[in-house]
Amino acid sequence: MSSKTLTDGARTGTEPAPPASARKWWILAVVALAQLMVVLDATIVNIALPSAQADLGFSDGNRQWIVTAYALAFASLLLLGGRTADLFGRKTAFLVGVVGFAAVSALGGAATNFEMLVTARALQGAFGALLAPAALSLLNTTFTDAKERAKAFSVYGAIAGAGGAVGLLLGGVLTDALDWRWTLYVNVVIAVLAFAGGWILLTNHRDAGNSKLDVPGTVLVAAGLFSLVYGFSNAETHDWGSPATWGFLIAGGVLLVAFAWWQTRAEHPLLPLRILLDRNRAASFFAVLISGAGMFGVFLFLTYYLQLNLGFSPTKTGVAFLPMVGALMVAAQLGTTVLVPRMGPKAVIPLGFAIAAVGMAWLTGIGVGSDYVSTVLPQLVVIGIGLGLVMPPAMQMATGGVAAEDAGVASATVNAMQQVGGSIGTALLNTLAASAATDYLAGRDATSKLVQAQATIESYTTAFWWSAGLFAAGAVIAFLLFRRGVPQQDAHAAPVVHM
Repeated sequence: MSSKTLTDGARTGTEPAPPASARKWWILAVVALAQLMVVLDATIVNIALPSAQADLGFSDGNRQWIVTAYALAFASLLLLGGRTADLFGRKTAFLVGVVGFAAVSALGGAATNFEMLVTARALQGAFGALLAPAALSLLNTTFTDAKERAKAFSVYGAIAGAGGAVGLLLGGVLTDALDWRWTLYVNVVIAVLAFAGGWILLTNHRDAGNSKLDVPGTVLVAAGLFSLVYGFSNAETHDWGSPATWGFLIAGGVLLVAFAWWQTRAEHPLLPLRILLDRNRAASFFAVLISGAGMFGVFLFLTYYLQLNLGFSPTKTGVAFLPMVGALMVAAQLGTTVLVPRMGPKAVIPLGFAIAAVGMAWLTGIGVGSDYVSTVLPQLVVIGIGLGLVMPPAMQMATGGVAAEDAGVASATVNAMQQVGGSIGTALLNTLAASAATDYLAGRDATSKLVQAQATIESYTTAFWWSAGLFAAGAVIAFLLFRRGVPQQDAHAAPVVHM
């Protein structure tokens, strides 16, 4: 009997041989394409919402559900999707996720009313919850060499971090050039390429084939994550004091505590607690959560500022985010392949958070008469560098060293942290921004266009300050939690046992 973890590098004769070098990078391309499709859909529809609303005639109150339906289904089903990939095979989960995502995207694009569109968005989230952890776990099990793995995760992490900005760009281009429906139809094109590549390149290895699905754990965590995300979503449209907000937040917390308790007693736990007990991995989950929350301050409010205050078109708004994307990708490559292997995560990830915090604080200098080149562009580059040093290394650390049979659920946990972080960030920053605008207007001439414009600036800068605070907190938490030194294979990592 022998045992190993994913990053040991040793193999026994019973294991499938690792993919040849060239094939590995093609697998990375396929996985990255699928991940891009999932991440895009968190933001690509946002820019198209006004056009979709005018076309289908739904109310302002219903508008948020086009975004929220996706987030709710995605977040609540992620751990189930991750465990499904472990149980039934990653290739199967990946291909079913790709086909399902494409089919319901086509359904959404052909929507004739609000109900049809919101149903399609919820189903997109469900298939995304199957696809995203399968994609990340495929990456984790394909790249076992440390240097190659670092490069692969720099690409994957850059897509996860910059996908929201790319979604804004692509959403703007498709809405301007074609029609809002193409923000959904485009997934069919991407899915055809991802499916063809996955069918040819992937093998269907099941590492947890002898386990069974933890049904009580699945129900508890799905209900808990749903309640949590739904509660934060309600904070945007209701109030923090509303029972629809705090009631669901409390219910979500109780259900997740019950889930954690059940995982210590279940014979086949959905989320084996050994995954969370490694200090670097737990720190990485927190880093992904905080970066997800803080990032929405950039995407959401800066999008409004560029379009409403500077008069940018949807396409021009998307282009304006590209320097941030470029900086993030360069920093991702540098962080995962050079800095973390030499300095360790305790130095690199807190540094990235600190740089992002400086960029966000700098961005609070925007004004009614500001211009993009001097007041937005340099700040975006700094934020991109900071996030590039946080997200890809954190994702790599969060999934490294787990047993092969736990790769899917560890990957799902990363995605869940990012999704819940995004929900928290959106609700918290929206509420704080709205309060800041209301406070500014108090005692002033609310009919004056200049006063109204300044009130919106006040709301944006408040959100940016709070995002800076989130990143600063992330720097402190990461510094305290990560272990010193260059990461080594954890001797206590969950083993893969071969008979």
